[in-house]
Amino acid sequence: MREGSRLTAQGPEIQGASARIYAPRGFLMGKGLHILENKGIFAIQTIKKHLTLSRIMRNNRISSIACMLALGLACVPAHAQNNGEINDMTTPLHLLKPEYKVPYGELTVEEVKASIDRVFAYIESSTPVKVLDKDGKEVKNYKKIPHGATLDRGAFRIGSYEWGVTYQALLSAAEATGDKKYKEYVDRRFKFLAEVAPGFRKLYDEYKDTDAQMEQILHPKALDDAGAMCCAMMKAGAADKSLKLDDMIENYFEFIEHGQYRLADGTFARHRPQHNTIWLDDMFMGIPSIAYRGVYKPEESKKYFDEAAKIFRQFVERMYVPEKGLYRHGYVEGLHEQPTYHWARANGWAILTNCELLDVLPENHPERAFALEQLRKHVKGLASYQSSEGFWHQLVDKNDSYLETSATAIYVYCIAHAINKGWIDGITYGPVAQLGWHAVNTKITDKGQVDGTCVGTGMAFDPAFYYYRPANYQAAHGYGPVIWAGAEMIRLLNSWYPRTNDSGLHYYKVKQTNPSPLFYLTEDGKGEAVE
Repeated sequence: MREGSRLTAQGPEIQGASARIYAPRGFLMGKGLHILENKGIFAIQTIKKHLTLSRIMRNNRISSIACMLALGLACVPAHAQNNGEINDMTTPLHLLKPEYKVPYGELTVEEVKASIDRVFAYIESSTPVKVLDKDGKEVKNYKKIPHGATLDRGAFRIGSYEWGVTYQALLSAAEATGDKKYKEYVDRRFKFLAEVAPGFRKLYDEYKDTDAQMEQILHPKALDDAGAMCCAMMKAGAADKSLKLDDMIENYFEFIEHGQYRLADGTFARHRPQHNTIWLDDMFMGIPSIAYRGVYKPEESKKYFDEAAKIFRQFVERMYVPEKGLYRHGYVEGLHEQPTYHWARANGWAILTNCELLDVLPENHPERAFALEQLRKHVKGLASYQSSEGFWHQLVDKNDSYLETSATAIYVYCIAHAINKGWIDGITYGPVAQLGWHAVNTKITDKGQVDGTCVGTGMAFDPAFYYYRPANYQAAHGYGPVIWAGAEMIRLLNSWYPRTNDSGLHYYKVKQTNPSPLFYLTEDGKGEAVE
């Protein structure tokens, strides 16, 4: 029998050779003794089995305080019973509410959806779909776009890689919530870009210049211009053939496959800031598009799955630092000592790439086991660096660098996604994802702006560069990750059941209905109160 006791009208009910009697600051007599509030618990230990109340009171090992408790505190003045003093004798200190810096514990689908909607309302109002002539008048005939015309300038570029991430996030949110408005946003902007592209291309051919946003789309010069947008369009186009995105997809993919500079083994590389520099960012800017090409062109799936997996392994071999469980941001071919700064968002791009690859790589693919194990190692490494506030730091392993929103949101998405896919353990990592979401949610303003996001960042060989990069709501990098994180948290909350138990957040596969703040699990996974 387990140790414990319960006060009844007849006296204490004792279990086991040694037991506890619990009594609060106040209790009722008559039909039974009942706890009025979860405060002021007293314990009387080492009481012989099956003692009656009278025998307890006669037992010289029991304190006078215990006697007063058993008599209903009749001899204790009211002011003494309610003096409000908190100590180990009057209060179960383990149940005191901590002063968390971000919300902790309970989370509902409705709360997450409301946050996504707030962000969505802001970006929808901030990304118009119009062509304006040089006088600012709207152009509606896209077949005759006049020279000097531009896309309407909103707060964000609708053809940037940041918005490529946002489009993918919104498609995920539409699936997770069943709310069509997110997909409609994506469809409208993709249709708009597909409709205006021929007119702007004609202007470029004739005048050798065009709108800067359209220039980035028509003539990509880096993976930043092509990768995320290409992947987003393939996902949207595969789901809805009416979008007619083939021309734009092929233009993007041509650059990814043949226009982007690579090392001799095919790894994406750049010539800045040094010759033959590898940026961790380019894992995400390039590999997912190649992987999803295998979905978009199923007749060529093996070719593209193999290529994506090969390049992924080559990035890991150069960039992953096992002793940290993190990736370095940059790598320079031939350099004896590599710069090793673990920039947060770059690690986000790496784990996001890992998830995207696993999403499409066949179960029997020879590289799948490597990719899965790499994801698990990276998740473990990242989880060890999560701050007490739920965020991750700008330099992940430097806790004096600032707390950064976009990376935190990416990690939340990837960890939640990995749980939902069965790649990692929800019991272990569900609370990590939820704490991260609570943190991210504090950075969503009433207007739906996402604050605390690091601006665009190159790579450097010193820590000050990363420490002092500006961060604000105007950085486009935060919006897609936050929506993506929210969508995946909704999926997580629909399949797992988070509850606080003994004040700590825990994830359960069976919904816990016992109202007790302290419970243990039976073999069937249901909670039973600890008395």
